[in-house]
Amino acid sequence: MSNKLRILIVDDDRRLTSTLVDILRCKGYEAQAAHSYAEALDRIKRDYFDCVLTDMEMPQMDGVELHESIKALQPGLPVVLMTAYSNDKPVKRGMGAGAVATLAKPLNINLLLSFFSSLHKERPIVVVDDDPEFANMLGDVLRARGFKVRQVADLDDVAEMPGSDGQMVLLDMKLNSTNGLHVLEEVRRRYPRLPIVLVAGYREETVQAVKAAIRINAYTCFYKPVEIGGLLQVLTEVRQRELSRILSQPIKEKGSELRRGCQG
Repeated sequence: MSNKLRILIVDDDRRLTSTLVDILRCKGYEAQAAHSYAEALDRIKRDYFDCVLTDMEMPQMDGVELHESIKALQPGLPVVLMTAYSNDKPVKRGMGAGAVATLAKPLNINLLLSFFSSLHKERPIVVVDDDPEFANMLGDVLRARGFKVRQVADLDDVAEMPGSDGQMVLLDMKLNSTNGLHVLEEVRRRYPRLPIVLVAGYREETVQAVKAAIRINAYTCFYKPVEIGGLLQVLTEVRQRELSRILSQPIKEKGSELRRGCQG
């Protein structure tokens, strides 16, 4: 499989898809176009993609329905909606169903390229746990699902984590007899927006610490033995949230709208 990011663009406007495909290929991505939802679903069933960029309004099915069909085939596949409208009910329904974002046409191509660049980066999950059996088991499960995993058992390693861009942390609430809340406070001080999911061994002993951790923006807490299906769903939700945050940050540069590249 190629290491290039694979992007599927779904729109019945062939001029738009042709321009987007050309731009993305020039930037080093593998881009394909589908001009109907049926064609898009057929491609997704037969091939692997890292992201789908789809129009909201096409014959036979709207973009939200396509997204729901994609989730049934590939639950973690990021879907970005395109629309000429920003406040209609289908857009709100799409965001409620878990689409990464809704982009207004004409597209801000620089923002889109920034998003794809971020999507292409490896997104490591740091498992912070001093129980080697549990950490190895969890690491093996996550690697089998395509995640890059780093295992950490020492408090000093947690404090000296490298740049946190794109990382997620699974943090044991009791690390080498150290209160996980203290570890969380230190990590949060260094990396205010780093997504952190807690893992706890004993509900009765940690309930107050977990409540305090949630108040300082831990995402949620799982108790051992961890329910893997629920954990994978949360990791997908966290990833979607981080991608949505990227697309919510406008980039103001001249020539950033896609329509300028389509003229002539």
